[in-house]
Amino acid sequence: MSMNIFRLAGDMSHVFSIIVLLLRLRVAKNAQGISVRTHELFLLVFITRYLDLFTTFYSIYNSVMKVLYIGTTVSIIYTIKFQEPIKSTYDKAQDTFLHWRFAALPCAVVAVITHLIGSGFEEFDALELIWTFSIYLEAIAILPQLIVLQRYREVENLTGNYIFFMGSYRALYILNWIYRAHTEAHYKHHWVVYFCGVLQTLLYADFFYYYLKSKSSGGRFTLPTASA
Repeated sequence: MSMNIFRLAGDMSHVFSIIVLLLRLRVAKNAQGISVRTHELFLLVFITRYLDLFTTFYSIYNSVMKVLYIGTTVSIIYTIKFQEPIKSTYDKAQDTFLHWRFAALPCAVVAVITHLIGSGFEEFDALELIWTFSIYLEAIAILPQLIVLQRYREVENLTGNYIFFMGSYRALYILNWIYRAHTEAHYKHHWVVYFCGVLQTLLYADFFYYYLKSKSSGGRFTLPTASA
């Protein structure tokens, strides 16, 4: 994949979101309002998408970023689930979305169906199927986190920043795709990636609105109730 300003900005936004979350956990020693289930889904996304780490070398940058995403996500999950005093602040009662049943499993089914429609049994490619699954799953992996925030309503500052940069990463990648389509003569369009990227960004839309509204007014960042 070629590098451009939008891809670089997207990658840095993703990295910064991870740094902000790790800072929140390490300094505040508090996991309240954080969904470990979202990070379990992201870990599955990264592991299934980056299987090519063992088969194909693209660049040092590419390999470092892949290892970084997997390593930091493992660290976040481990910290929240096993390290005190952070472990005691994680509220399982609020993080109840059945992520394996209603996120991972449906994405696996859709990935199999679309891969077979596109390639058929004769050109079946297991790595391509797993990669497609990771694209679908990433689009909705943030759902458990958004549900947790909706239940808490008031969003802590670093948590808000973490999710804002996470959402910005995918929005910037959409600009990256548009830029590449207009500047690379033989750029290959991937409509599943486009659809999932737009869907993922739209899931953040409501959060973005209230985040920017709170920043502009200088007030507390609160989300409306479901009936509001």
